[in-house]
Parts: sequence; C-alpha cells; structure tokens
Amino acid sequence: MSPKDGLSIGALSKHSGVNIETIRYYEKIGIMPAPDRGANGYRVYGADHLKRLSFVRRSRQLGFSLDEIRGLLRLVDGHAYTCAQVRELSLDHVAEIGRKIEDLKRLKRSMEEMAAQCSGGRAPECAVIDALFDTGLSSPNAVRINRRPSGDDG
Repeated sequence: MSPKDGLSIGALSKHSGVNIETIRYYEKIGIMPAPDRGANGYRVYGADHLKRLSFVRRSRQLGFSLDEIRGLLRLVDGHAYTCAQVRELSLDHVAEIGRKIEDLKRLKRSMEEMAAQCSGGRAPECAVIDALFDTGLSSPNAVRINRRPSGDDG
C-alpha cells in the first residue's frame, strides 16, 4: 500500500517511523487531522498525513515541544506564515536550547560532586544514594552530601 493509494495506521507508522499509539495521540490532541475511513471502517491515511507526521517527528527530534509544533502548524495550515515568523520561532527555540544546555551543565557538576563523595566501596552505604534521598528540608537550594570518614567502605 502506498501513500497515493492510502495507508493503514500500521503502514503510516512504518513509513514515518512514528509509533501507532503516538499517531493516535497526535490525532487526539489535534496535531494530526483525523483520517478518512475506508468502507471497512479502518482509518485511511494519505500522503498529506505522512508529510505532516514526518514534519512533527522531525520537529520533535529537534526538541520542539508539542505546543511549539502546534504553533508552527497553525502558521503552515493558514498559509499565512512568513519566513520572518518562522525565523523568530526558531531563534526562540535556539535560546531555549541554550538554557537547557546551561541546566545540563549545572546538573553535570552536581552529579560529579556527588560521585566524588562516593568511595566506590562494596558496602551498601553510598554518598550518592544519601544525597538523592535527602529531602532538602534543612537547605532547600543546595544538594547536601554527607561526607563519610575516610576508611569507611561506602
């Protein structure tokens, strides 16, 4: 079955690389338009569905949120978008990626600090696990690591 003849949801999934349940979810939230139904009652997807689903998949790979994708698709569906609008949305996304990179760098430093407190011993006590279980009630803005005396096997 080809997109020209119509695709089942399984074939659409295979051609697009998107899971069947994800396709149904995208339909439910309005990112994908509802397909026609064949005489047998099954969904029948066309080339436009495949093209749109590929757009959504690629956008997700680039880190766009579903709301951002919905915004892009509104522009495309209305045929009223300008390159300047798409550029602005792209630059906003680039800024968000930069913020995420900074967050990941902070996360990396925190994990490195926690791992440095762990001796790597065979005892079940571990500074990393202790830090992860810490409720933070005494210091809500800091990761607290309990240092163990040297010679402890945790």
